[in-house]
Amino acid sequence: MNIDNFFKNGKLIVIPRKKKAKEELFHILASKFQYDKSYNEKEVNNILVKTYNDYALLRRYLVDTGYLKRDLYGKHYWRIKKSK
Repeated sequence: MNIDNFFKNGKLIVIPRKKKAKEELFHILASKFQYDKSYNEKEVNNILVKTYNDYALLRRYLVDTGYLKRDLYGKHYWRIKKSK
């Protein structure tokens, strides 16, 4: 699915409403993180803010949809292989 129309000058304008478009967006965002690498919250925020100003919302979506995992304290994040 092409979600280019949700972006302007490389920045996300609006988060898609349709599930399929959201999944594509989260897949793209997750690809910005390496497997087998731990990120602190600031590193995650710095990566996501380049795409959308509300980086906290994107971070929560990535965790809630299973693209990223976080420790119980919300201090460390890592990318996981998402099963379809």
